[in-house]
Amino acid sequence: MKKYPRIVQSDMRGQIVIPKDIRQELGIDEGSAFWVYSVGDEGILLKKIEEKPIEESKELDEIYEKSEKIGISKQKIIQTKENYKKSKRGKLEEI
Repeated sequence: MKKYPRIVQSDMRGQIVIPKDIRQELGIDEGSAFWVYSVGDEGILLKKIEEKPIEESKELDEIYEKSEKIGISKQKIIQTKENYKKSKRGKLEEI
């Protein structure tokens, strides 16, 4: 990883562009997710959220257990999981 500082500017909506070489080095693609932390008065810290295969995810299991309360059929959840496993990326974030 390169250790020298970079200067980027935010646009009128507060968005910034992460330089291409850093995106490539960290595997940041369109749709990548981040935790955003405030670091006192110094600025912000972005931490990339690693995607997990759906088989390793607990979120879908929790939704399945609470399906009646939230009005989703258990069969729909099972079908979504199966369809998703067949998808290109097979990651929970695309459901």
